[in-house]
Amino acid sequence: MPPKDPTPVLDARAVERTLQRMADEIVELNDGTEKLVIVGIQRRGVQLARRIVSLIAEREGVEVPSGALDITLYRDDLQTVGPRPVVGPTDLTADINGRRVVIVDDVLYTGRTVRAALDELADFGRPARIALAVLIDRGGRELPIHADVVGKKVDVAPGERIDVLVKELDGRDAVVLARREEPA
Repeated sequence: MPPKDPTPVLDARAVERTLQRMADEIVELNDGTEKLVIVGIQRRGVQLARRIVSLIAEREGVEVPSGALDITLYRDDLQTVGPRPVVGPTDLTADINGRRVVIVDDVLYTGRTVRAALDELADFGRPARIALAVLIDRGGRELPIHADVVGKKVDVAPGERIDVLVKELDGRDAVVLARREEPA
């Protein structure tokens, strides 16, 4: 039986090291920063993307254009979300036509969030290439989607979930494996 208390996967220092490695891999994957745009998926993907952009700026001395996608209205399960889904801001001011776009998210699971992000991104233009960077790949894909840059792969058993905490929203950085809440 899975543990009842959350099990630490990454502490704050490990999150920082992982994001640094991911930033380096993104630069390497794209042969530098020319024509690079980094876009986070709301909510925690946006904070992670901003940190990656900052880490690239420190290392490369270049401010990479960035943005945010809210995929709520692009979800294939929107009818199950409820009558008034909470829609956050999409902020994509950089021209993505002919650029190399890296989508950043906190956890890759079924692939449906990424599919929705690809659909939304298509409304803004036609990038030369789109890559995916995720802090955690927990497996369990329902769609043929994979990440190009993975912070950590974690096997998650049925009845468990991965929680990514970021200091901007949660007051601390951590990744924990927790027991899924049973409906009452």
